[in-house]
Amino acid sequence: MSVTRDTDDQSPEPASTPIAGAPATRPTSDTVLWTALGLLVLLALAASVRLLEDNVPTLLADTALADLASSIEYPVYAIALGLLGNLALGITGARNRMALAFRTEFLIKTGLVLLGASVNLGLIVSAAGPAILQALLLISAVFLFTWWLAGRLGLDDRLRALLASAVSICGVSAAIAAAGAVQARREQLAYVSGLVILFALPSIFLLPWAAGALGLSEAVTGAWIGGNIDTTAAVSAAGAIAGEGPLQIASIVKVTQNALMGVVAVALTVYFAVRVERRPGAAAPRAGELWRRFPKFVLGFVAASVLTTTYLTWINPTTGGDVVGVANDLRDWFLILAFVSIGLEFRLDSLRSAGWRPVGVFAGATLVNLVVGLGLALLLFRGVEVG
Repeated sequence: MSVTRDTDDQSPEPASTPIAGAPATRPTSDTVLWTALGLLVLLALAASVRLLEDNVPTLLADTALADLASSIEYPVYAIALGLLGNLALGITGARNRMALAFRTEFLIKTGLVLLGASVNLGLIVSAAGPAILQALLLISAVFLFTWWLAGRLGLDDRLRALLASAVSICGVSAAIAAAGAVQARREQLAYVSGLVILFALPSIFLLPWAAGALGLSEAVTGAWIGGNIDTTAAVSAAGAIAGEGPLQIASIVKVTQNALMGVVAVALTVYFAVRVERRPGAAAPRAGELWRRFPKFVLGFVAASVLTTTYLTWINPTTGGDVVGVANDLRDWFLILAFVSIGLEFRLDSLRSAGWRPVGVFAGATLVNLVVGLGLALLLFRGVEVG
């Protein structure tokens, strides 16, 4: 028996502004000091994230937790420290006064534009056939299944969009892009980001082991890993465990999926404007309205990718790689600041009604992703030789 769901939004009034919304209050002369203090708190927490990311693996290198420590990515530390800061500032009553410093929307969008610099379109074209076909088929199948299952369980459409994007494309980055397109709440983004991390960590070790147990070739192993693990860093970790050959294929497959993130953001923008948020009897939204809603940072993502591809075509690869590395470092800093801000602004009340359902949806979609991804990898990469 299906759960009845309001196609517009059956969730309670949001406890915070949407990702795509403006800050709830405008800065005045009375808030400048508190905003400056909030910015200092944000920067201090972000620096602490970097310290943990760099030093925890070293400190635990000779322990039973070494592999786990080396696989934990910065979103884990950033959200955790943000939540701790949220608790501390909430107890002291300073959180609301510092709220203007926590510019989640700006930080997320800037980080995603810089993410485009890591997507080399030339690399995708060189591996065009299998990688692009697998990405298109896998993303479509998993996204539609996740959307359907979340709808059957009565989840809010915005949360459905985040879950479907995250599990089918590229994890946290895709969830961020979807959040901007559908104007999701920060609590929803933080929740989905947590699920991505929770499921990605064991996959780093389980998929290489399963590929070995099944006797998969290097190319099939890499395609399976790249198409299923939801974050780029986790894909790199799992690929490294499987070997150099699988790592090469996994990286190409994941980059190809990342490149399709903008396409999904456009589709979600149109769908939510035309179907989800359109009132009964209202006229269809005009082109100007769709442009207003469209997440402009997607254009920045595409532009950064085109510029990187052009730059690497004409410049010495070593020099070009160094420049792209700087862009990637800046991207990580902006996304760290964004995740810390999400933790600082997190409100639990608006997610309590969801209960276990998002976890069940993510788990079911992950299982489908594994099965369909393995089938496509066997079909498309069986005869591919890794050089």
